[in-house]
Amino acid sequence: MKDILVAPVLASAISLLAQPVQAQDAPSTDAILERLERLEEENASLRERIDTLEEERAQSEPLSEDSATASGAEQQSDRLVGTNASYAARILDHAEGITVRPLTQLQAVEAGELEQLVTVSGGLTVLANWQSSNRADTFGYLMRHPTSNNQVGKQVSEAVIHSAQLAVTARLPGDFNGYAEMLYDPQQSFGSGTITGLTRNQIQLRRGWVMWGNLEKRPVYALIGKLDVPFGLMDTVSPFTNSTSYHAFGGLAYGAQFAYFDHGLHLRAMAVQGGAQFRAANAPVRGSAVPSKINNFALDGSYTLPLGNRDTLLAGASYLHGSAYCQAYPVVHFMPCEDNVPAWAAYAKVLSGRITLLGDYASTTKEWPGSAVPEPTNPLSQYAARKTESFTIGGRYGFGPPTAPLGQYRLALSAEFSRFRAGADGAPWEKQDQWVAGVSYYPAASVNLFAEYIHVDGFVPLNFLSGGNLPNGASWSSQEANTEVLLLGAQVNF
Repeated sequence: MKDILVAPVLASAISLLAQPVQAQDAPSTDAILERLERLEEENASLRERIDTLEEERAQSEPLSEDSATASGAEQQSDRLVGTNASYAARILDHAEGITVRPLTQLQAVEAGELEQLVTVSGGLTVLANWQSSNRADTFGYLMRHPTSNNQVGKQVSEAVIHSAQLAVTARLPGDFNGYAEMLYDPQQSFGSGTITGLTRNQIQLRRGWVMWGNLEKRPVYALIGKLDVPFGLMDTVSPFTNSTSYHAFGGLAYGAQFAYFDHGLHLRAMAVQGGAQFRAANAPVRGSAVPSKINNFALDGSYTLPLGNRDTLLAGASYLHGSAYCQAYPVVHFMPCEDNVPAWAAYAKVLSGRITLLGDYASTTKEWPGSAVPEPTNPLSQYAARKTESFTIGGRYGFGPPTAPLGQYRLALSAEFSRFRAGADGAPWEKQDQWVAGVSYYPAASVNLFAEYIHVDGFVPLNFLSGGNLPNGASWSSQEANTEVLLLGAQVNF
């Protein structure tokens, strides 16, 4: 800038001195010196003005690299923590997207939904229901533990908090992401006592992981933590009640997962900690249930086929090396097994306009030892051991605009049937069937008001399924027991 302003002054001086000198009017030496002094004074004034302009420009210029970094950090702090109700509804949903939560997180980052460094998500589900059974203290509905600690008599009712969740999602440098989800669920807690007992009113870390991945850069991701086991679909079209397939085979375990996702192809492999895990995974470690060795694993592959107009067909298959159905008689939660019992699954889900259809099937590859009574004197010993199976079929139809966060419509009607098959034909623990008819209404994208009618045929609790806890070798399982449930509820997310 100095050069730009000085140049006209120098040019003027040179022009003045270079003018031809006529003999008749040639200036005297004194006149020339006077003119040069005047030019030097003007030049000094211009230089002073230039210095002033330079100082003003320095004050208005962008900050240096270090200063810009500090300023950027200050601006970033304005977006350090935030919320996203749509993301919260997907990542915390217990009904759909159950086994693909890490992918849900990465897709949200890719879509720009998690612009802040830390996203806080919350969810709350409240219920009012009435239940009836044809046998006292025998309720087969699995959204709360089916024991006499929870239901007494033939008719029960409640107005309760079913569950509350609080999660933190963190975007970290180097394409790392963190996730931690706290859960309060007294109705399904494994603590002893009733739903008001202190041992069941605890808060647990339900899920958590550190994940490396960036779908914009690469089609692979990896994570370690407490994860849903990638086995089967495990979803439901019902607004609240999980399918029997999920209760039978939906796994949650410590482990490490590696995955590939690109153009609808999703391949996952998970190394699962051995021993009896939190849900539906058990591989014995030196004849014990102690989780002291990584000796279990799960594999899953699926493909989403575009059908046009946003319609899709998802199909997949899974394998689990050590399922929960390896225990001998009498069956007790989280006890050791002599050997692992693998399982496999196949599933499909169709989204076509307002219609959602799904099917999910899973089975062990070997008989469940505990599904037979080994004592010859026990009258129930006549039933042979068999493989454990489950399947789910269901459909949902939406009305109104698709405003809900999971792509659901403002109003949806659903119907679903699922079965858990645990014993031989005629055994008291042969099977448990569940029918669910539901309706959901979304007054806002993050608020789901729902109602369900549930019918359950059979009472087949996993603990002591084939007996071992009652006198004379009897089993508390029953094929004659049935349960009716009328349920109203609300689920909100933020």
